[in-house]
Amino acid sequence: MINRRHLIGIGAAAALALTSGCTGGAGNEDTGDLSGDVKGSITVLTNRTDLVDTTFKEYAAAFEAGHPGTEVTFEGVTNYDNDVTTQLSGGDYGDVLLIPGTVALDQYSQFFEPLGTGADLSAKYRFTGPATYEGNVYGLSLGGIAKGFVINKRIWAQAGVTAPPKTPEEFLAGLEAIAGKTDATPYYTNYKDAWPLSEWNNHRAVLADPAINDAFPADTGPWQPGKIQYVTDGLLYDIVNRKLSENDPLTTNWESSKPMIATGKVATMLLGSWAVPQMQDAAKAAGANPEDIGFWPFPYQTGGKFHAAIDGDKLAAVSKNSPNKATAKAFLDWFVNESGFATGQQAIPPAISQPLPAGLQAFTATGVELMEVPAATANPGKEDEIIKESEIDLKGEIYRQKLVDIARGAAEGDKDTYFAELNKRWSAAQSQVMK
Repeated sequence: MINRRHLIGIGAAAALALTSGCTGGAGNEDTGDLSGDVKGSITVLTNRTDLVDTTFKEYAAAFEAGHPGTEVTFEGVTNYDNDVTTQLSGGDYGDVLLIPGTVALDQYSQFFEPLGTGADLSAKYRFTGPATYEGNVYGLSLGGIAKGFVINKRIWAQAGVTAPPKTPEEFLAGLEAIAGKTDATPYYTNYKDAWPLSEWNNHRAVLADPAINDAFPADTGPWQPGKIQYVTDGLLYDIVNRKLSENDPLTTNWESSKPMIATGKVATMLLGSWAVPQMQDAAKAAGANPEDIGFWPFPYQTGGKFHAAIDGDKLAAVSKNSPNKATAKAFLDWFVNESGFATGQQAIPPAISQPLPAGLQAFTATGVELMEVPAATANPGKEDEIIKESEIDLKGEIYRQKLVDIARGAAEGDKDTYFAELNKRWSAAQSQVMK
């Protein structure tokens, strides 16, 4: 069951850390040729255990039919990052695999074959940046997601809103109309499960600044008016403070929220495009109309246009230890370009030439510009250092749970005092990290 934002799935952080001594492919430089004959057997490691005996079996048969003399076996790994990290350390980790999150970028060349240069592959594929090291690309994303609000269009229409609000105030006015004209809960925080609150950190693209990740660590007050944290966290605060969310956030439940939005008991949740098919499936299961589920951009425009961040899912790579690298590379290319997996998951296809799936075409039809926000290059790692020093889990949910508590009156303070506290802590940490 895929609950979170990645369509391929999220593995837990592995307890076993890879070190420079665990070189997997070291000493095996001649185990195959990416441009050799496509033949023989390969094993593909995946954490989509739910698809191994269904969809992926069909994919294997389709590839084998197009490449006589090949055999593809999918191997499902439940505790993916932990278990595959152990396999990497031992040197036996299949032929094609998803790169575990435990592997640092500068270790990619130890375990995976370069698939081409960044200059060449970035012209053909989205999301190559996170897999590029010293000019070479070591993995291809199997699909991408966009950031925004999952909505029940029927409920919003009953409230008189049929187009995405352009400003936070318009959005709040829409939620207030839902509260006044329908029986639905306008917004659902998923406070108790907590991780959905981290989705509020995924909207830097709304400022349309491709250098924002470089500039962010140099900012001493991200919660000042006009800054990105003020825009995003401020909207969350106002939603809760105006009593436009569930009555008791301590009793929220992620799994229960799916049929709630699917049937119109809830109108809105900030998630990602990955959640749309899950909510549509919940609608089918409940006898509701899956077409009621829509996806809208964050209510903020720059230069008169919506902008939404997109990023890729887990990266697939060719094992440096594979004895069948040519077949492994051919299968990876086929999976990304011909299998239809991304479209089937309503994801952004990694191949730039391929059209968006219908749901995301409707999203871009609202006038939103999809934007990959590059990782920091001028100040790499500095933001994480500031997060650690300030003890503000910017990419998590703890401080946002406190934000919700203050907004609903369960903790002392207000938006101004809390944002002032956050700015003070961030600035103190920033001065230490950036000195």
